[in-house]
Amino acid sequence: MNISPPKEKLHIGWQGVFSVLMFILMYLPIAVLAFYSFNQSPYSGAWEGFTWEWYENLFRDERILSALQNSLIVAFSAVSISAVLGTLMAVGLARYRFLGKGLYRGISYLPLIIPDIAIAVATLVFLAAFAIRLSVWTIIAAHVVFCLAYIGLVVSSRLTNVDPHLEEAALDLGATPFQAFVKVLLPQLMPGIIAGCLLAFVLSLDDFLIASFTAGSGSNTLPMEIFSRIRTGVKPDINALSVILIIVSAIVAFVAESIRNRTDYSNHN
Repeated sequence: MNISPPKEKLHIGWQGVFSVLMFILMYLPIAVLAFYSFNQSPYSGAWEGFTWEWYENLFRDERILSALQNSLIVAFSAVSISAVLGTLMAVGLARYRFLGKGLYRGISYLPLIIPDIAIAVATLVFLAAFAIRLSVWTIIAAHVVFCLAYIGLVVSSRLTNVDPHLEEAALDLGATPFQAFVKVLLPQLMPGIIAGCLLAFVLSLDDFLIASFTAGSGSNTLPMEIFSRIRTGVKPDINALSVILIIVSAIVAFVAESIRNRTDYSNHN
């Protein structure tokens, strides 16, 4: 006589329930937004059928395309400048000793914790004090402030896993400090630099508050254009644009995290 073992009961702890609720709260609004972006009705309240019309209209909207161009100019310019300055800052803080190093380290990462509204107001007051005309370039200057801190932080974390003896060996073999930096240290830092740049690109592309304070006439960015349109109500074309922004931001963030995780895995092995 065979006696089958008792079946194990499925046990769901409060941690699992809490995790499911958190995912629902975070992603249900995005799912609803995506659903209504395909709504044939020009009003988001009632479903009248499926359509791609709103996505097609985005690529024919001159204001949207102009705002997208401004956002890309700001993001690429701010990230490019911050990549150079942030890398040099991280290397300088890790490799050299100088007076006030601890104070400088704390100040350099303050934009990570300072509210965006404070950075926006401070930048606007600074520009007004020197009578600098607001334009796309003032947005870039403001975005460099926080992009620099994010890239510097990511590169600094990467520097903790870099063997300093490799750079010393290059110097002992006759390389100049610049050659040792370019040929030995920089290739090892490159995954961290790329991950930091991708993170900063997403933050710059999605920023509204700082850009709205430092933008001149005719220099709207994409988030600013979205905000100006939703004042009269949320339309399906804005839903479609928001979905595209969410997808692009998620892809860039996923790539940045994949690069960072792959680098960490290779270092531990």
